[in-house]
Amino acid sequence: MLQIRKSNERGVADHGWLNSHHTFSFGHYYDPQHVGFGPLRVINEDRVQPAMGFGTHGHSDMEIISYVLDGALEHKDSMGTGSVLHYGDVQRMSAGSGVRHSEFNHSPDAPVHFLQIWIQPNVKGIAPSYEEKHFSPQQKQGQLRLIASSDGRDDSVLIHQDASIYASILNGGEKLEHTLDANRLAYVHLIRGHLTVNGKALATGDAIKISDEQLITIEQAQAAEFLLFDLPY
Repeated sequence: MLQIRKSNERGVADHGWLNSHHTFSFGHYYDPQHVGFGPLRVINEDRVQPAMGFGTHGHSDMEIISYVLDGALEHKDSMGTGSVLHYGDVQRMSAGSGVRHSEFNHSPDAPVHFLQIWIQPNVKGIAPSYEEKHFSPQQKQGQLRLIASSDGRDDSVLIHQDASIYASILNGGEKLEHTLDANRLAYVHLIRGHLTVNGKALATGDAIKISDEQLITIEQAQAAEFLLFDLPY
């Protein structure tokens, strides 16, 4: 089954300092048809104005992944971690038994644009932890580059769930295929550009839910950057 999630159908929160598009139900936005997909619970596309951000707040028992698209995202947390993330950086925070953190636009004059992704873990109450990696455009060009996995293989960040996240940049005649094992789901989120997934056309901000399919074929790309999630039911 293939089900397209159009960009303009996402929930929108515009607070002036923050413009956020919610793929799944989040905050004041609720859609019973879009409350998650497998353990994938949140994909928020956030744009934060200069020198603004999310003050210190808490999380528990959630895998939180940030994928920076443009600008500089500053992170601080109760584990003593502090960093500034740029395009190509992927941050993973396992909230576990509880962590407090803040996220701010590090720049005084340019917005920051990033995806915040939440995945429900398959263990609870673990010690919170933090990790970040950088993935260059060259590492993603024309291939599915693993950026997050349950075992940290291929120098990906480690998440506490039987899930894999791939990032890719695709152009022109390039074509990618991904095989799904039995009883697996897939979700493709198109960050920018155009492409087709199993013949279904997607444009910037669109996504597609995939179930009961063995082969995923991604092609006909135009300046496309996307994430592919391989998920358990």
